[in-house]
Parts: sequence; C-alpha cells; structure tokens
Amino acid sequence: MRTWPLLTHFFMALSLAGAQQAARAAAEPGQPAPEFRLTDLAGQEVSLTGLRGKWIVLEWTNPECPFVQKHYNSGNMQSTQQQAANTRVVWVQINSTTPGHSDYRSPEQMKAWNASMKSQHAHAALDSDGKVGRAYGARTTPQMVLIRPDGRVAYHGAIDSIRSASTADIPKAINYVKQSMDEALAGKPVSVASSTPYGCTVKY
Repeated sequence: MRTWPLLTHFFMALSLAGAQQAARAAAEPGQPAPEFRLTDLAGQEVSLTGLRGKWIVLEWTNPECPFVQKHYNSGNMQSTQQQAANTRVVWVQINSTTPGHSDYRSPEQMKAWNASMKSQHAHAALDSDGKVGRAYGARTTPQMVLIRPDGRVAYHGAIDSIRSASTADIPKAINYVKQSMDEALAGKPVSVASSTPYGCTVKY
C-alpha cells in the first residue's frame, strides 16, 4: 500500500522532467523560438510576433538572486544590454517569479529596482504565471536567449563562461551573449550557441 504514493511521486517527477526537457528542446539553437506575449512594466504589449524582423535578447531575472546581483551590481548586465541597444537588438527582461514567493516583486518594485540599477533594457515584464519561462525552459536567473529576425534561436544558455556569484570572475569570463551578438550580427556562425545556464532556480 505504501508503494502507491512513491510511485505517484515518481511518475509526477518523470512527467515534470519530460515537460522541462520538451520546453528546452523547443528553444534549442536553430529551432523556432516559442511565441511569447507579455505586457511590459510600461503597459505595452511585447511579443515575438510583434518583434518579428528584429534581433531579440530574452533575459530571465530575479533581483533577490546573488547571481543576478553579480551581473547588475558590477554593471556587466547593463554593458551587455547597451551593446544590444547600440546594434538595435531588442532586449526583453523577464521576471517569472510567482506572486506567492517571497522573491516576488510587484511591477512598481521592479520598476524601482531597474531604475536603481540603471538597466538598459528595451522592455521589462513580469511573467507571473510562468507561461513564457516554461515555454523557453528557463531554469535559472540569469538565463539568456538570442533570437534571430526570422524567429529562430541563435543562442540559449548562461550569460558567461564562469559559474560563480563573484564579480571577480567577470573579467576572466567569456560573455556568451556579447560574443553571440557580435558573431550573429556579422553573419558568422555562433561559435558557442548553447551552454548550461547557472544561477538561482526560477521561482515558478
């Protein structure tokens, strides 16, 4: 009799893992990016369809995460955002934290945090129901996706090559997002199109 709860948990875990794997596969480099539709913190609708024909970066964030703080407090995320803006890449910052979690921030709180960080995004939005995060297989904050003008994924993974929360590692790391933008916008193959993202888990 006691085996039934264990079996139930086992199959639920398998189902969840399968769903995450399928979502991740849907956002693999070279594959069509999943559609997304969000209302940003300024009240504007932002969607993949609406941005068709433009380069796009999606950034998953959580202000309470030490790994996010590493890249924002150092200015590394802002400089990466600025490079995107300078090359007309549309940067969409996404917070998929569920409202019931202690890390959740309201729209006004996210606006205030972005202002204090001098974030250089084009759009910032809450994904409170987690639909967009799950569609892209977002597992960590930060997690990054570069999308081509034709709607296909060019890069998906970590912001850089050193998995740590220390700002001292930033100068030694390869910034995969900057590198992929440089290469892709120059018409070259993206040398590192996929990497394992690192950071805090997304708080769905």
